[in-house]
Amino acid sequence: MIDSLISIAFCLSTAITVLILLLPSQYEPEQAKPPTGSKDREIPKTSVQILVLGDIGRSPRMQYHALSIARQGGDVEIIGYKESDPHPEILSHPKISIVPLHPHPAVLQTSNKLLFVICGPLKVLFQVACLWKCLAYSTKPSKWLLVQNPPSIPTLAIASLVCFLRQTKLVIDWHNFGYSILALKLGQRHPLVKLSTWYERVFCRSATAHFCVTDAMKSVLEQDFDLQAPVLPLHDRPASHFSPILDPAARTRFLETLPETSTVRSSLLQGTLRVLVSSTSWTADEDFSVLIDGLVRYSELATTTHTHLPEVLAIITGKGPQKEMYMDQIASLQKSGKLQKVTIRTAWLSVHDYAQLLASSSLGVSLHTSSSGVDLPMKVVDMFGAGLPVVGWDRFRAWPELVTEGVNGLGFGSSVQLAEHLLELFGDDNKLENLRRGAQNESRRRWNDEWDPIAGTLFGFT
Repeated sequence: MIDSLISIAFCLSTAITVLILLLPSQYEPEQAKPPTGSKDREIPKTSVQILVLGDIGRSPRMQYHALSIARQGGDVEIIGYKESDPHPEILSHPKISIVPLHPHPAVLQTSNKLLFVICGPLKVLFQVACLWKCLAYSTKPSKWLLVQNPPSIPTLAIASLVCFLRQTKLVIDWHNFGYSILALKLGQRHPLVKLSTWYERVFCRSATAHFCVTDAMKSVLEQDFDLQAPVLPLHDRPASHFSPILDPAARTRFLETLPETSTVRSSLLQGTLRVLVSSTSWTADEDFSVLIDGLVRYSELATTTHTHLPEVLAIITGKGPQKEMYMDQIASLQKSGKLQKVTIRTAWLSVHDYAQLLASSSLGVSLHTSSSGVDLPMKVVDMFGAGLPVVGWDRFRAWPELVTEGVNGLGFGSSVQLAEHLLELFGDDNKLENLRRGAQNESRRRWNDEWDPIAGTLFGFT
């Protein structure tokens, strides 16, 4: 009996020792030394980890966070997938480093609802292992962990546990709600959607503070989520590389350099071409068929009753799961002659060229429909930064926080309304230029102007 108790005690003590040894190290404030000869006291360094469970290069807001923190002297680690090139300043900044996550096996990615129920949990388990290893062991503890949400699963649970163990302060940056995006795929009443809703509302409570992209989202977080920690609206604003090109000739010169304009070069030089640009992730929350139907209707009218209307080149940027499906549809329409006055091209551009494209185009289109009704598309912010007027889907609550109707853009709720806006704006250069002036005025509002008094104050820079 005594031998058994001794064996049990030994096993327990061994297990406890191993557990303690496996615990991740905790954050300890590191003092920044003042300049030589200065009488100022040492001040704690600010270190921030930024977690993006997605492609860092396609997460502009989180990149802007990193640049703002580094600009204030903070040390930044961006953790995420490195699938496309981040902003050049991210790569070159001495205070910013990238910690790449291992992507999940391709076999676990599926759009099939039945297979998703199986592959989804397996994908989550793989991500749990990668996140835990990276946040708990592969990186040093930081003062702050800034987490992009969504995706919520498994990010919020792992981040909450790691922050508790490492004595790190958790901040969640709400771009949307994870459960509302999941509902697009599975439906509002699906058990996994209900579980996701519960999960998101429980684990977000461990955060020290929250950022969100709209005032409408702040209201939902405070009232429906019953959050007690500060919820700080931090509206998206364009970064400095998005700026207007005021000279029309300079816009034309840039468009001439793009291979996407090669087949319509003569119309471009003659001034009888309008360039429409849309950035899409080719996912279910952006119904690309609305744009296709609108362009088909425009082409039909431009070749029958409104022959004075100019040709349109639509350049679509972005990558995503539904791209091939829509490109097959576009090819079929072009072959059938339903896009006689419209040319549609896709492009994948560098950060600099994308900014130049926005500044050189005639009109931007946003197809973002908002699964929650309270988030906003950052692509519109970038378009305004480049002085580009916008038409966009407006059937959600937060739209007026971004676009002032008739001043810098117009909203639509159907492909018919979209076609009407194209007829109105491309048929009257004065109306289009009025919207451009409104967008150029909007471009004066910049990211750092918004970030410094809100996030800068929270992180202790101001």
